[in-house]
Amino acid sequence: MTTGLEHTWVAHYAEGVPAEIAQPTGSLVDLLTEAVAAYAHRPALEFFGAEVTYAELGRRVERAAEGLRRLGVRAGDRVGLVLPNCPEHIVAFYAVLRLGAVVVEHNPLYTPTEMAHQFEDHGATVAVAWDVVATDVARLPRVEHVVAVDLTASMPWTKRLALRLPLRRARELRARLTAPSTGTTPWSDLLGHGPLGPSVPRPSVDDLAAIQYTSGTTGVPKGAMLTHRNLVANAAQGRAWVPGMRPGQEVVYAVLPMFHAYGLTLCLTFAMSMGARLVLFPRFDVDLVLDAAKKHPPTFLPAVPPIYERLAKTARDRGIDLTATRFAISGAMALPRETLELWEEVTGGLLVEGYGLTETSPVAVGNPIGRERRPGAVGVPFPSTDIRVVDPEDPTRDRPVGERGELLIRGPQVFSGYWGKPDETRAALLDGGWFRTGDIVVVDEDGFVSVVDRIKEVIITGGFNVMPSEVEAVVRTVSGVTDAAAVGLPKPDGSEEVVAVVTTEPGAHVDLEAVQARCRSDLAAYKVPRRVVVVDELPRSQIGKVLRKQVRDSLISG
Repeated sequence: MTTGLEHTWVAHYAEGVPAEIAQPTGSLVDLLTEAVAAYAHRPALEFFGAEVTYAELGRRVERAAEGLRRLGVRAGDRVGLVLPNCPEHIVAFYAVLRLGAVVVEHNPLYTPTEMAHQFEDHGATVAVAWDVVATDVARLPRVEHVVAVDLTASMPWTKRLALRLPLRRARELRARLTAPSTGTTPWSDLLGHGPLGPSVPRPSVDDLAAIQYTSGTTGVPKGAMLTHRNLVANAAQGRAWVPGMRPGQEVVYAVLPMFHAYGLTLCLTFAMSMGARLVLFPRFDVDLVLDAAKKHPPTFLPAVPPIYERLAKTARDRGIDLTATRFAISGAMALPRETLELWEEVTGGLLVEGYGLTETSPVAVGNPIGRERRPGAVGVPFPSTDIRVVDPEDPTRDRPVGERGELLIRGPQVFSGYWGKPDETRAALLDGGWFRTGDIVVVDEDGFVSVVDRIKEVIITGGFNVMPSEVEAVVRTVSGVTDAAAVGLPKPDGSEEVVAVVTTEPGAHVDLEAVQARCRSDLAAYKVPRRVVVVDELPRSQIGKVLRKQVRDSLISG
């Protein structure tokens, strides 16, 4: 434990928040079963106004599980989900888990090149995918069956144009999917069987539940292995952290994508565990969100700072009431004080900042809900969570209170390792269950954590992580480019802008348009550089590695 730091933070918890949570004994499937029994006739999901009760959700999960079983899915198998937020995403998530199989979430806006690496890594042979990308998913390595989901099928007819997909395009997509295509099954067919037989074993608390891809601390994206215990514990920690939550009565808005660890826990598992109405949005659109708020306004809204700012400004300008939103938790990037003050002025509710990583399921630290919160700090450790601040060069040496060091985390939400990467796992998980975050922090005598720097060089833009090496590999293929460094430059909203710093061949002209055109073919839109800077040379270490931090610092200071 950091010198002088012995759970001092517990004294600053909001009233009613326990120092420890009860250790999970059941799986995520058990958690859903309990919610279905307790809140059977209450709405579980809402999608463009269409509602699904908890009882109906439970029935769909059992039928989808039987459909997946008939496709050959068995306990321990990985199943890829390539979906935006929609009712089918929730059903597929729990159906996979019901079989004892493992969910692997994927961003449906990824290019085939980006997804190919992940599918090669985890080896899923079955995927459930948005019909817009189902054909691309069917061509991925090892994929034998794709269940194609038409998002409009879950919407009321009057709302089917809300996604701004022309009906003609939707018909063309459906026609393409019904044409002969080996291994492609419409979602409706998956649910066409009876429920799963009760003899099929349910998962246990220590079984692997999900693989979430993350940059980790170095290298290419790695699959963080999250058990049922990890995810159930983090949902329980979240419930304990917010006093005043009303089981069966809360309205949670899923504006965060559930293929991101933040959205997976704060929206999906957290909401389902307390019988909330989960209002699903396939993408963040301020008009869609505020339109939904007129009927069922959110009471709890996890999001990122740019979303809070846009919603607050637009709601204020249009006179839309958001005062039902009692609690909001911001993560993934720094929360500007101006955004916090604007949100609380408009809603009258509380907005606090938290901190976590995919490897911590993801939340490990949060600001107390109440007067003890400290804007500018990310907060104090969650219940049942320990932290240390250590020398980054020697993590066995603790740093004194108030000194900079690398943050280590230990708790029931800490992952079990990286899929298929024992060396990286050993580097990240130390003896005693301590996880190396790669973040440099200062912890004060009360236990409040402030993030001051990152050892890892991941770029955070719009709440998503961009691994510089992925961007650099593509930029180096642009004609005339000899080398590249991708860095993130701070933006006023707390996010970062992806910038490509390049060296070029003598006489070559490399501009932003050329770089972006090349990157769009292999990278998701949020990874494409927004600026290109041409330099004579890139700073390097003694072994020739480009020093990205020096590149970034020179751009900020210059």
